[in-house]
Amino acid sequence: MTNWKIDESHSEIGFKVKHLMITNVSGFFTRFTGSIQTNSDDFHDATITFEAAADSIDTQNKQRDEHLRNGDFFDAINHPKISFVSRKVKKIDDEQYKLLGDLTIKGETHPIELEVTHAGVTIDPYGQSKAGFALKGRLHRADYGLRWNATTEAGGIVLSDEVKLNMEIQLVKS
Repeated sequence: MTNWKIDESHSEIGFKVKHLMITNVSGFFTRFTGSIQTNSDDFHDATITFEAAADSIDTQNKQRDEHLRNGDFFDAINHPKISFVSRKVKKIDDEQYKLLGDLTIKGETHPIELEVTHAGVTIDPYGQSKAGFALKGRLHRADYGLRWNATTEAGGIVLSDEVKLNMEIQLVKS
């Protein structure tokens, strides 16, 4: 059994959501942890757990971030962690995988499927084994109780329900 953990300083947990249906607003979670256990060199049998601190959301706008932390969205005081637990890794080829698991946000848990690109394994200058992955997925924020929205004067909606997830993950063998 090989244990890996997310190297936070070389990883990004990002998302995008449409604003006014014309532009994407990006954000990140800046505090997170994750661990991976595998018996294989190619991660096809990996077991993955991940947690992000809900109050670490950063969209480069302090007022918006405060709104996202409150009860309209993440309710970070009552639901401090966003978590993911894997159920299955499906290897498609040497680089492409599908990762199926359960995502919990604001006390609501739903299955999610992520597209994974495995960029390889290397040894860093300090002799540590590192593995790289890019993950993409989508979720509907209303499924997780993140239902706040507003309407424009023209009758359009301010925020889309669909959220695109983009993650760059570097693992370090522990």
